[in-house]
Amino acid sequence: MAQWARRPDADEHPQEQGASLPGPPWPGPDDGGAGPEGDPAGAGAGRRRGRGRRRDAGTTGGSPFPSRAGREEPPQDPAERARAICLRLLTGTARTRSQLAEALRKREIPDEVADEVLTRFEEVGLIDDEKFADAWVESRHHGRGLARRALARELRTKGVEAAVVDEAVSKLDPEQEERTARELVDRKLRSTSGLDRDKRLRRLAGMLARKGYGEGLALRVVRQALEEEGEDVEEHLWGE
Repeated sequence: MAQWARRPDADEHPQEQGASLPGPPWPGPDDGGAGPEGDPAGAGAGRRRGRGRRRDAGTTGGSPFPSRAGREEPPQDPAERARAICLRLLTGTARTRSQLAEALRKREIPDEVADEVLTRFEEVGLIDDEKFADAWVESRHHGRGLARRALARELRTKGVEAAVVDEAVSKLDPEQEERTARELVDRKLRSTSGLDRDKRLRRLAGMLARKGYGEGLALRVVRQALEEEGEDVEEHLWGE
């Protein structure tokens, strides 16, 4: 303890000092403190010596501070990686089995491992394509006004089986579908008021067609909306 009774003089025997002293006993800024009596010069010297020790420690076998290479973990088991990937993708949003399988394939998880993990996720309810399809229909119909045809197309692109798609879209009430179509037309009707009758009819019916509504339903809803405004809409206009 006697050797730390006073602060080492940086100008006195610098080489001997560096060789014999392992470093100052007071904490430097890197260690969460300041030098003795708030002296920044002492703190800086302690920091430089501390960094040197850390660099040396990273290259010695007995050091408590291993190098970055020494801290690298061995590669994970493929099944563990697959589970981690799926859990991360399922956080905050539902996914279909097909979507998760594609994600695992891109990360080079073996097919047999991926299939085993995905099947287990289905068994515990983390993957459920039927619930996914039902929620998708409900959300996209009320949020975007999409009709059954457009909803079915979106579900197929997500890898949902045809039977599951058909079951999900069949739950959409045809009367509700027509009400939604009319709401879409009413919202866009004013923006077409400066156009002639034929262009209004085609533009509004085309908007419904892009959202998956059939031609017959689209024409009926648009004609009704225009007639209520006083437009004389003839049956043959759509075919022109």
